[in-house]
Amino acid sequence: MAGSTIPRRGFGRFLHALRERAQKSLLVAGLEIDVSPPTVMRLEDGLPSKISTPQIEKLLDLYRVTPTERAEALGMWEVVKRQAKLAKVQGRSKGWWQGYSDVYKTYFDHYLRLEAAAAHMTSHQLVLMPGILQSPGYRRALIHATVPGMSAVDTERLLELAARRQQRLMDEDLNLVALLSESVLLHQPGGTRVLVDQLRHLAEISERPNVSIRVVRHEVGTYPGLVVQSFTLLDFPPMASKLVEPPVVYAEGAEGALYLERDDVIDRYRRAISGMQAVALSEESTRDLVLRMSKEYSA
Repeated sequence: MAGSTIPRRGFGRFLHALRERAQKSLLVAGLEIDVSPPTVMRLEDGLPSKISTPQIEKLLDLYRVTPTERAEALGMWEVVKRQAKLAKVQGRSKGWWQGYSDVYKTYFDHYLRLEAAAAHMTSHQLVLMPGILQSPGYRRALIHATVPGMSAVDTERLLELAARRQQRLMDEDLNLVALLSESVLLHQPGGTRVLVDQLRHLAEISERPNVSIRVVRHEVGTYPGLVVQSFTLLDFPPMASKLVEPPVVYAEGAEGALYLERDDVIDRYRRAISGMQAVALSEESTRDLVLRMSKEYSA
C-alpha cells in the first residue's frame, strides 16, 4: 500500500532498534541530521519522511553500526526508495482520502491507509458505533458534537468520506468482525430517530456475508473488552513477495491515537477477542436484538 509499506515499516523498526541499542534519543538523532524529533519518529514508524540517503548514513554513524548492519540498512533503504518512486509513477503516492485531509485529524491519515489495505478487521467498541458502520445521521450528530463550528460544506465532505470508506464493505476482499457492547445500542447521538435509523442500518449491513456483528450483553458481567477498551485490529493479506504486513491495533482517544504492533501486544488483543467472542450473542441473535430495539424506539 502507499505510504506505510512492508519495506518502509521494516526499515523503520530496524532503525529504531539501532537507535535504542545506541541509547540515543529522538532529539539527539534529529539534531545529528538537522530534522525535528517527530520526523525521526515518522521514519521509525514507517511513514513517509523527507530524509535523504546521506542523512541515513549519518544516523548509522551516530548509532555506531557494524559494517554488516550498515549494508543491511542501506539495502533496505534502497528498496524503500524504489517503492516510493514506483508508487509516484503509478499515481499511488496519495490515497483518495487525502482530498479530505483538511477536515480530519492528522493522525487519522495513517489509519485510513491501513484500513484501505486490510483484509480483515476486528473492531471492539464500548460506546459508539464503529465509523465504518455509522449511518449518515449518526455520523452527522457526532460531527456536530465534536466540532460544533464546522461548516455545512465540510460536514458534508466528512459524510462523503465516511460513505466512501463504507464502500469497502460491498466488496468481499474485506472481512469485518464487529464486537459491540450493548451500550453502543443504547446511546442516542442525534436523538431517538437517528438511533432507529442507525439500528436499521446496522441490521441491514449485518446481512452481508463478509460482515459479522455480535453484541455483548450487559448481563455477562466482566469480560475482556472492559479491560482492553475500544480498539480495531487490522490484519493484511500476503503480498506478491509472500511477505505479510504485520498486524496493527489502532486505539483512538480524544487527543490522539495509538498504533500498536508488538507481537506480545497483538497476542494479548487476540486473546481478548477470543474471550469476547465466547460471551457475545450469535450473529442471528444480535440481528434480532437490533431489530427489536429499533421497533421499540420507533413506537
